[in-house]
Amino acid sequence: MNKVVLITGASSGIGKSIAEFLHYKGFIVYGTSRNPHKIINSVFPLLELDVRNTESIHNAVKKIIELSGAIDIVINNAGVGITGPIEEIPSKEIKNNFETNFFGPIEVIKAVLPQMRAQKSGLIINITSIAGYMGLPYRGIYSASKGALELITESLSMEVKPFGINIANVAPGDYATNIAAGRFHSPVIKGSDYENSYGATLKMMNDQVDSGNNPIEMAEAIFDIINSANPKIHYKVGSFIQKFSIVLKRILPDKVYEKILMNHYKL
Repeated sequence: MNKVVLITGASSGIGKSIAEFLHYKGFIVYGTSRNPHKIINSVFPLLELDVRNTESIHNAVKKIIELSGAIDIVINNAGVGITGPIEEIPSKEIKNNFETNFFGPIEVIKAVLPQMRAQKSGLIINITSIAGYMGLPYRGIYSASKGALELITESLSMEVKPFGINIANVAPGDYATNIAAGRFHSPVIKGSDYENSYGATLKMMNDQVDSGNNPIEMAEAIFDIINSANPKIHYKVGSFIQKFSIVLKRILPDKVYEKILMNHYKL
């Protein structure tokens, strides 16, 4: 039987690329979106799901089980970006980011685990970020939410492995998607002590996203993980320098690594 895949946030960007790739590889793919009725000509079914709404999560999971009788693979892709000086980001936006990037994936996992335990098999893949391995200037909230998901995956892996369920993280670097348009950007406040440095850093971040790699690389990486007999817990997908930055953080003294980052961002 073809494996049944649930992918959150599959209406655009990396999620859409993964969903289309797996669809054409013969998987039974169900994507989700907060507003699926706005999406036309999707090659795979799109169900309504908001990761901040537990009822919508359970409704979508129930629908997939009714239609296909199983959920073999879950890809927690839905997420949002956020930028700004931590001092100036409204608390409600910080909470919304964690609701989407951290608590949302946990609720999706909790919703699918009973079915996977009954099947005695399953694979859950959390899409995190290379930014989750380090505190980046003006991306601290995003780094924290993705880093938290990286750690929770380690705990979950040990808890669910006895049931035949594997769980993994995939941390992408910069890819050419519309993520910048969907970010919450704390405004560059004229006269703020952060005005010049944040404004310049924000421009740099947006330029890097626009010049990022093709998201099909992520789809290919996910496909390889699915076909792995024994998936690892942590995967990184991106440019050499982005992946190497994680290695540098591991081996360099904190202050040296901080200096490298500050020089990169011209702070």
